[in-house]
Amino acid sequence: MSSLLALARPDILELQPYQHAAWDPSHERMHANEMPWRAQGDNSDAGLNRYPEPQPRALVERMARLYDVPASQLLVGRGSDEAIDLLVRAFCRAGIDSVVTCPPTFGFYKVAARIQGAAVIEVPLRGEDFLLDTRGVIGAGARAKIVFLCSPNNPTGRLLDEPDILAICRALEGRALVCLDEAYLEFSGRASLASRIGEYPNLVILRTLSKAYALAGARCGTLVAAEDTVALLKRIIPPYAIPSSTVEDVLRLTEAPQQAISAERIRTILEERERMRLRLANMPSVLQVFDSDANFLLVRFRDARSTLEAGKSAGLLVRDFSTAPRLEGCLRISIGTPEQNERLLAAVERA
Repeated sequence: MSSLLALARPDILELQPYQHAAWDPSHERMHANEMPWRAQGDNSDAGLNRYPEPQPRALVERMARLYDVPASQLLVGRGSDEAIDLLVRAFCRAGIDSVVTCPPTFGFYKVAARIQGAAVIEVPLRGEDFLLDTRGVIGAGARAKIVFLCSPNNPTGRLLDEPDILAICRALEGRALVCLDEAYLEFSGRASLASRIGEYPNLVILRTLSKAYALAGARCGTLVAAEDTVALLKRIIPPYAIPSSTVEDVLRLTEAPQQAISAERIRTILEERERMRLRLANMPSVLQVFDSDANFLLVRFRDARSTLEAGKSAGLLVRDFSTAPRLEGCLRISIGTPEQNERLLAAVERA
């Protein structure tokens, strides 16, 4: 047994996975209790009367090319949230095991752990720049099964230092998984650490089409990990996790022309992010605009409540983090279209 599988729940290793109906497109299907006719108006390629392929080959291969990783190291699911949930369920025993998070960070890591009955060890980011407490994370990770890191981090927007991430992987090899959430990576200009999985087999990478590819509603995320980890998670992922309509939409909307459109939109987001940063930094109502490597800005206001109301008066919503620890007075502002951004800036200036 590999050192990775030794970390998994013993009952998951012994689990007999659900045996879905065999997938063989060369034969007509009379083995899965499906309706033999399509629904009236069903114009999908595969037919929605048929169950989708488990881990659809065309989708897996497309994501492997998109993220430049071997298909054998890749699992597709319903957004990164499903991957987070699968990891916690596969590696954490209720009432026994724990995960590490580094707040302020994405809240679903903690929620997924609590749902599973796992404890949460928090190692807060350090200082006003929200830097990783590498030594603290390593110490906590030695007592946990999974360390969750988000880079660029949500809601602070900052990239975590790559040497720190790899040092954590190295120190915790054979002791804990290090799950690096790269949901916002396309806005940072940094290459993915997925290429380092061969050196650091306890490293798990999360990618998503929700942000850079404008496919949040499609709910398609990708986990990249060592083959042992991917094989383990395949044992517990629901047998028909990815709807046929999602597969067809994702394949169509990640073709080369769509990738070019995405790249151009990312450039616009980055230009608008800088424009908004400069304007906000010069407003009397703003105390601090935090550096961002994502498609949003974290901003500390003198009066966050009045700024929220100003945004609503202009028909715009921003995210309120003002009651979270260390984020007093902070709002997270997603970068929108140039028109939306200008409307928000004008509303904040008036307020």
